[in-house]
Amino acid sequence: MFCIAMELIVVLILVLVVGWNYGMGTQLFDWIEQMRKPVVKELDISGINSPYAVLMQVRGGRVIGEINGEEQMYPASMTKIMTTIVAIENLKDLDQEITLTNEMFEGLYEQDATQAGFQPGETVRAIDLLYGVMLPSGAECCIALADTIAGSEADFVTLMNEKAAKLGMTGTNFCDTTGLHDANHYSTVKDIAVLLKYALKDDTFREIIESPYYSTPGTNIHPDGITFYSTMFKNLSDTAVTDGKIMGGKTGYTGEAGHCLASFAEIDGTEYILVTGGASGTGIPHINDAVTVYNRLGAAAQALNEE
Repeated sequence: MFCIAMELIVVLILVLVVGWNYGMGTQLFDWIEQMRKPVVKELDISGINSPYAVLMQVRGGRVIGEINGEEQMYPASMTKIMTTIVAIENLKDLDQEITLTNEMFEGLYEQDATQAGFQPGETVRAIDLLYGVMLPSGAECCIALADTIAGSEADFVTLMNEKAAKLGMTGTNFCDTTGLHDANHYSTVKDIAVLLKYALKDDTFREIIESPYYSTPGTNIHPDGITFYSTMFKNLSDTAVTDGKIMGGKTGYTGEAGHCLASFAEIDGTEYILVTGGASGTGIPHINDAVTVYNRLGAAAQALNEE
């Protein structure tokens, strides 16, 4: 046992030495300092517009604020977080060219589904479809990715539910890739927070969700390309909050789901996820909730640092 312990110590020293030589010394000190900093362990998030809400630390997944976090609700277009991460993980080439067909648009106009602006017969890259899913919430982009990857939306939804099961999203069942209303398509805000925490580990996903806008290259139908705008950022006049910044998010809305938002922010050097759902009324009650909670969180973090 002593020999094993000594070997482990030697290996640890070598790892530290090699890491230091590759410029990881500063990262190590930053990590140690982050661990030493006081962080908010509990926050009252009551008094907001949304009847469902979860506030979670990204590192470790600790829930520090909750309102009906594990109750069934409709996720609307927050569903597209799962659509996007499953697509990223199953695409062999993000520059793969995909041609949208008439069949991919069937039913979308009738259901008044939000679209990114691509047209039947248009050939675009997979990465452009991914941005089209997350920023303008394009339903046609979801279907195009699903058909290309799995052969049909139904088979792609199977992949989504398999991923949900692996992530421990026990309160979730997906019926489509878009979040269009279906009584059997449901989740919880806690499950969506777990999903977003997982998806943020992927560099491509993080780059997409943090983008306020994105312009595609020219195509056979749109020679000048299309510029997408994030449905969250375009309604967020200022990303700054107390002691931090809102980094990105995915909105959602249907009449049955109400206004929803899965967002994340960096507060006092620590990342947090906030997922809200079910907000009623006009305007942007879900985005106002995010600003309210993150400001409250920032104030609490400042108070801790002053103690």
